[in-house]
Amino acid sequence: MDMEHARFNMIEQQIRPWEVLDPHVLQLISVVKREDFVPLAHKALAFVDMEIPLREGGARGQAMLAPRVEARLLQEANVQKHEKVLEIGAGSGYLTALLAHRAQRVLALEIEPELARMARANLQKAGIHNAEVRECDGVAGAKGDSPFDVIVLGGSVAEVPPALLAQVKVGGRLVGIVGDEPMMRATVMTRTGEATWTTVQPWDTVVPRLVNFPELPKFHF
Repeated sequence: MDMEHARFNMIEQQIRPWEVLDPHVLQLISVVKREDFVPLAHKALAFVDMEIPLREGGARGQAMLAPRVEARLLQEANVQKHEKVLEIGAGSGYLTALLAHRAQRVLALEIEPELARMARANLQKAGIHNAEVRECDGVAGAKGDSPFDVIVLGGSVAEVPPALLAQVKVGGRLVGIVGDEPMMRATVMTRTGEATWTTVQPWDTVVPRLVNFPELPKFHF
């Protein structure tokens, strides 16, 4: 496979048409080698418009998000060089790597030991030194390291836990995908004051759940 040609096609045919037009994001995706963060068994799928299972048999549903979704989350997060970022769900470390190129520091939480090890190894191989992968449940965030300028959710949630919102500094934002199938919404929540927020939901998609995040009770008639 011609990796550079496949990468170019991914950007031009999947990512740009999905309204990812920030030149910094497009440049990052062209230089951070996605194929190096894909499990070896699926390397041929690195640039395909699909989610890639991170564990044998897709255990617990964890997957690399489709390239266009990762790119658009990165664009919505709009991380700046002075900012401290918390990522929930490191997975293989690819989105962590993209965030680290934009941020001062990234703390990524990963509940699965196997994936935490994979992410650390991938980031080390990529020469990224301003990102830490911590093996823990991300539901409660990382209170001891808060507040954060940006929190990015690497999978979907039924609703954003208050414990995470409390760790966003005033002027900061949380970016994630919120809701239930068949339609979830990309959600950007910006903290405008101690108890005030603005929320926008610019696009729809469906992605796998973050592990251990609570579901909303179902209504039965």
